[in-house]
Amino acid sequence: MTTIGESISRVRNALKAVKEDPFLTDRTIYFAILKYAKTLIKREDNQFRLMKMSSIFQVLPYLELIDVDKVEAGCIGVYSECYFKRSKEKVPSILDGMFGPIIRTVSSIDGTIELYRTEPGTWISMTKTTTFKYNKNLYFWYLNGYMYFPNLDWDAVRMEAIFDGNVETCTSDDCESQQDKPLTIPEYLFSEVEQFVIKELTMAMQIPTDGPDDSQNILR
Repeated sequence: MTTIGESISRVRNALKAVKEDPFLTDRTIYFAILKYAKTLIKREDNQFRLMKMSSIFQVLPYLELIDVDKVEAGCIGVYSECYFKRSKEKVPSILDGMFGPIIRTVSSIDGTIELYRTEPGTWISMTKTTTFKYNKNLYFWYLNGYMYFPNLDWDAVRMEAIFDGNVETCTSDDCESQQDKPLTIPEYLFSEVEQFVIKELTMAMQIPTDGPDDSQNILR
């Protein structure tokens, strides 16, 4: 998969820009790439093309769970004998598609048992049906940055999703170089992303700017 650094270099070469240009920082190019990538990924999600592309999804191999009150899970109205688990910490920001956060799978740690996605209101409706006692499926939903599990008794789950590509602040000498990280965009979309980015940055470079020098960032 193409790395962040490689994608930035590709755009920079297409623009025939120089590295020392005080306006055209790596951060500027990267954010422009992300902006258009998000738009095109949402389009692809609407056409049901993303779930087959395992390479664009990132994995949380061990998402720790804790017990929480059912009210916190947005599930007021669920009756007795219903327990809830929630991810201990908020999950990284997930890229939104046409149908909400783009989550490929949530499963047991070893991947052998897959959970079904639902919503609090849908879960409540299911529990009120006469056939619900025969339903052996396990469910989850995403709410306010957390993952909730209404009928699960595990300590952790495995999760695959397209997480939002925010630029992190690196405070340690040994932290991973941002440019070496993979760019989670389908390869076949990058040419289209590149065209939009080049058009935007070409126009922006023609406009004088007095903005702050962004040369001191982790993507330079």
